[in-house]
Amino acid sequence: MKTSVKIAGLMLGLPLLASAAQFDVREFKLDNGLKVLVKEDHRAPVVVSQVWYKVGSSYEHDGITGISHMLEHMMFKGTDQHPAGEFSRIISANGGRENAFTGDDYTAYFQSLEKSRLEVSFELEADRMRHLKLDQGEFAKEREVVLEERRMRTDDQPRAKTSEQFMAMAFSNGPYKNPVIGWPEDIKGYQLGDLQNWYGLWYAPNNATVVVVGDVQPEAVFALAQKHFGGLAPSQLPELKARTEMDQAGLRRMTVKRPAKLPFLVMGYKVPVLKGAAEEWEPYALEVLSGILDGGNGARLASRLVRGKQIAAETGVGYDLYSRLPTLFTLEAVPVQGRTTAELEKALRDEIRQLQDKPVAEEEMARVKAQVVAHKVYEQDSGFYQAMQLGMLETVGLGWPKAEEYLNKVKAVTAEQVQAVARKYLVEDRLSIAYLDPLPIADNKSVSETLPEGGHVR
Repeated sequence: MKTSVKIAGLMLGLPLLASAAQFDVREFKLDNGLKVLVKEDHRAPVVVSQVWYKVGSSYEHDGITGISHMLEHMMFKGTDQHPAGEFSRIISANGGRENAFTGDDYTAYFQSLEKSRLEVSFELEADRMRHLKLDQGEFAKEREVVLEERRMRTDDQPRAKTSEQFMAMAFSNGPYKNPVIGWPEDIKGYQLGDLQNWYGLWYAPNNATVVVVGDVQPEAVFALAQKHFGGLAPSQLPELKARTEMDQAGLRRMTVKRPAKLPFLVMGYKVPVLKGAAEEWEPYALEVLSGILDGGNGARLASRLVRGKQIAAETGVGYDLYSRLPTLFTLEAVPVQGRTTAELEKALRDEIRQLQDKPVAEEEMARVKAQVVAHKVYEQDSGFYQAMQLGMLETVGLGWPKAEEYLNKVKAVTAEQVQAVARKYLVEDRLSIAYLDPLPIADNKSVSETLPEGGHVR
C-alpha cells in the first residue's frame, strides 16, 4: 500500500512555487523506441542512472502473480558476458551503489555513481535488457529467497498481512487486488518458462525509459545511450486489455485475526487518479485533502485524534494521484491502549464528515499548501528522487512534463473543491474497512508492528 510523505512544521511562503517548479529536462528517443531523459544537476560530481520498464504487478494475471518481482531478482543473475554476481561487484568496484524495486505499475533498476562512471551503468544495463541468462539452478534458489522475503515482510508482519487481505477485498476484479510480491501458491508454482516468457514479453528498449540526473551533459549522455542501447532489437509489445474495476455496491468490512501486539485499522475509499480523471482538479484536491488530514504534527489526525482525544497512537493517510489505474484513498490507525478499533473508525469517519460538512478555513489551506511547497523544494536536493519522479510519470503513461504542473495545480485547489471531492468520493458505498484482531503471540515468535510498505526492493 502506498503512503504519502509529508513535511511537518515548515511554513515556507508560496512564492517558492516558481523556483521549485523549474525543470530543464532533455528528451531523446532511439530508433529502437528507447526513451532517454536527462536532467542536469551540477551541484556534485555524481550521476543517478535509472532504467524503468512498463511492467509491474498490475500487468500480471492469475497464476503468475508476483512474476515481475521475481524477474527483478533474476535480473542480477547474469548474462553470458557478465556471470551471476558480476553486476553488483562491478558497480561496487567503481564506487557506486545499485538496487531495484518493483511496484504495481513499474519495475526499475538504478545505480548512483561518480559522473565519469555512467558508461559502466549503461553497458551493464544494456547487456541484461536483452541478454539475461535464466538458469534453472539460480531460478530454484531465488524462488526460495522470494518465498522467505514474503514470509518476513508480509506473513510475519500482522499489519502488512492485514493490508494485503484488505486490498484483496477492496478490489473485486482490478489488478491492484494482488500483492506486488505475489500470492504464496503462485510463487511456489513458478516455472522457469514463466520467467522466460515474461522477460521476452516486456524487457525491450521500446518498453523502457532511461533516466539520468546529475553532473552530465545531455548530448554526451545521448551518445552513450546510442552506443550501448542503440543496437538492441525492439519487441512486439502486447496490447494491454482494459481491467476496469467493477462498481462497488456498498460498504465492505472484514476482520483479520493474526498474532499481534496491537490492533490495527485500515479504511479505503475508491477514488480517481490523474490518469483518466474526468476532472483533472479532483486528484489534486484529494492530494490537498490528504495533507489536511495527515500533513505533519499540525494536521487534523495528529492534532485531534493522537494528541487531542488521545484515541489513536498512530495515524496515516495514503493517496497516489500518479497511479496507472484508479486507486484507494486510505486511512490507517492504531488505537491507544484501552480504546477499540470500532471507536477509532467512528473518529476517523467523523473527521471525513466534517470535511464534507464545512469548507476548510483559508488559514489551514495556506498551511497545507506551504508544506507541499516545502516538501517539493527539499525533494529537489535528491538526484535519486528527481530521476524517480521523471521515470515514474513516464512509465505510468502521464509523461514527465506532468511533474512541472504539480505545484501550481495544488496551489489552485480551493476549499470548495476539497469539500466537493470529500462529498463525492469519501462515501460509504466506496468504502472498505479491515480490522486486525490480535491473537496471542507464541512465546518463541516475534512479530513486527511497523506500518506496511508499498513496493518491494531486492
